[in-house]
Amino acid sequence: MPTGLKDVPTRSWVLLGVAILVVTAAVQLAMGRLPIAADGTIRLWVGEVNSSGNSQHIADWYTPSHVIHGFLFYALFSPLKHRVPLGGRAVLAMMIEAAWEIAENTETVIRHYREATISLSYFGDSVLNSQCDILAMLLGFFLAARLPVWVTVALAVVMEVFVGWVIRDNLTLNVLMLVWPLDSVKAWQAGN
Repeated sequence: MPTGLKDVPTRSWVLLGVAILVVTAAVQLAMGRLPIAADGTIRLWVGEVNSSGNSQHIADWYTPSHVIHGFLFYALFSPLKHRVPLGGRAVLAMMIEAAWEIAENTETVIRHYREATISLSYFGDSVLNSQCDILAMLLGFFLAARLPVWVTVALAVVMEVFVGWVIRDNLTLNVLMLVWPLDSVKAWQAGN
């Protein structure tokens, strides 16, 4: 019988992670989210941001932001490393990411995205996309656990700058426009 979190077997953390994915999918399906894209296809990559396929398939231009979430969650939970093993911290990160994926797909947040950002055609994520976003966060989390801090920071900066350059949006701009929408940023994102 485990006496502390450090004694919990890795497979238990993995099972908790799988349970988080299953519960998230069930909640989203109950909310009326589509399991996959409305056209019935599953694509590895959708590169057109203003398309009906964005946020519906495995990966898109917003996938790097979820990898960066993983970097940030790893840093956030690093002070717990002496009491909570890596698997436990990953489960905590998954819980937060899953909660965001559920909240992000409520009508209130979807409507806010449409009003405050250039995402006029955004109608929420498919369950597949949300699951893949959570897995992208886990990828970032485990990369941050393995890579030197400077490499993790450099990767985050490169991803933010590159995605911002290509689509005029990224994690930083997304958060800014959700929390404090600026007309000047919205105009720039629209290409005006």
